Amino acid sequence: MVVGNGESRRVRSFRAAAVAAGLPAPRVVEWLDVLREGGHRFADDELVRLDSPGEHAEVDRILRGVTDPTRVEGTARWYAGFGAAVISLHGGCRLDDPAELAVLFDKRLCHARLAAAGVPVPASPTSCPVAPVRDWHDLRARMRATGLARAFVKIAHGSSASGVLALETHPAGGVRATTSVETTLSGALHNSLRVRRYRTESEIAAIVDRLAPDGLHIEQWVPKSSLQGRSCDLRILVVAGRATHMVARRSAVPITNLHLGGERGDPAAVRAAAGEHWPAALELAERAAACFPRTLCVGVDLLPTAHWREFVVAEVNAFGDLLPRITGLPGSPAVGMDTYAAQIAAAARWYGAVRTAFAPEDEHVPA
Repeated sequence: MVVGNGESRRVRSFRAAAVAAGLPAPRVVEWLDVLREGGHRFADDELVRLDSPGEHAEVDRILRGVTDPTRVEGTARWYAGFGAAVISLHGGCRLDDPAELAVLFDKRLCHARLAAAGVPVPASPTSCPVAPVRDWHDLRARMRATGLARAFVKIAHGSSASGVLALETHPAGGVRATTSVETTLSGALHNSLRVRRYRTESEIAAIVDRLAPDGLHIEQWVPKSSLQGRSCDLRILVVAGRATHMVARRSAVPITNLHLGGERGDPAAVRAAAGEHWPAALELAERAAACFPRTLCVGVDLLPTAHWREFVVAEVNAFGDLLPRITGLPGSPAVGMDTYAAQIAAAARWYGAVRTAFAPEDEHVPA
């Protein structure tokens, strides 16, 4: 069973993996139906996997209240609506925990949970509990108070680098922001496939002021190690507690997302660059995922630093498994499997183990 947008490449890939494993194609419950009908109830013995509500214009319109899917604004409304939709799902054996999803989709809460568990994360003046960032002047005051001259400013509930600004400030008063945000004459903000730079405080302040009502997360700009001449970060998928897949993202600009011009790096080159430190990177990804023990699969974004000798967790993503043409890491339980096949192989066993760990002693745990 999968709750998703049936025509999306995510759901189609998951269903294909199930069929390839000799299982019936999972039934699809559409997010659009969940939103319109106010929920859904599953049979008690159904394994239920949630998938992203993205890539569907009408679902996006309902959740964010915008008619143009390129618009950046509306993520606070999206967060509230998606959270309500998740809670409206009843019954079944859930592979995604509603309470953990609420943390994963708030970068401030996620950052705070990781830090509390001793997972290394970039320094931040906005980890909870902290009052929301009000505007540009508030953001600058927080950066000065914590000594941050360079920071990433992110929408608290954003994804796919939407609304992200790589912000640089200088003692003499200069400021520069690298971002995919495009502004219109009316002041509306749109996601663009072209990364650009804003160099005047008035332009940057206008963007921040427009984004602030949706919630902002600020974190230290951690210098990333390079791979083949470009800065690099890593998306490591963790399934049932084990690091199974990895994509390296290289870019000439601070934002490495592949749809914004980033390039995939050679996995063998990554392992060679990290050398003896590579096992520590995988272990760190697994430690980050362990902060969300009731969720089968998360994508952990790692920043390699100090010439690949150290690693920092930038984000943990609930729906971070869309990694086309990637098979399991050597030595992982997913060798030869794509990300969806790995989840199908692990789901039933993992669910039983989680129920045993968290259920009351007298609760029956299905085989």
